[in-house]
Amino acid sequence: MSKGKHHDWFLRRCCGSIAACILTLAALVGFIVLVIYLALHPSKPSFYLQDVQLRSIDLSDPALSLNLQVTIASRNPNDRVGVYYKTLDAFTTYRDEPVTIPVAMPAIYQGHKDVSVWSPVMSGESVPVAGYVADAMKQDIAAGYVLLHIKIDGRVKWKVGSWVSGGYHLFVNCPALLSTSGGPVGGVFAVSATAGGGSVGGNSTVSLKFTHPADCTVDV
Repeated sequence: MSKGKHHDWFLRRCCGSIAACILTLAALVGFIVLVIYLALHPSKPSFYLQDVQLRSIDLSDPALSLNLQVTIASRNPNDRVGVYYKTLDAFTTYRDEPVTIPVAMPAIYQGHKDVSVWSPVMSGESVPVAGYVADAMKQDIAAGYVLLHIKIDGRVKWKVGSWVSGGYHLFVNCPALLSTSGGPVGGVFAVSATAGGGSVGGNSTVSLKFTHPADCTVDV
């Protein structure tokens, strides 16, 4: 073998060995991270709907207008795993129909066993809904209750030491039961919950109040 060919062969062997070592090291690091991740087995965060302040509902238009402020708490149950909330969009639905536009909540890092609280204001002005949805809400208010759902759609990452995972989809669903008080409701009407009461068609008054804190379902 000539000197030049021997030199090329030696370089190829060296490059192959270095590449093999890098790949082996990367695989080993990935395996160690996977073992740590599986050993720690992060649990999904818990969410609780603490309060709902309903400011107004207007059904006098074929569309629906709604304004409310909610207080939502989240707890990280993990001892060794932190949670990065990268994106969080909150919105309200009634009978699976969105009745407010999504509102971006602040992205935060949640340490071990930490609790975080958000209080977003959500509103929807003349939101188009199916006719049966508006009729159903009128009937519910007349019956003495309205069940809304506060939902959060977002992305989270897990943090173990200095290692941060890829993004995971987060979906939260919180039932918000509101009870009514006051006179009967009839015809075309608007409900205002400001200061605990409001004006309703037919000269009756209806107050919509959050009944009790609620646990939320969480999917990650």
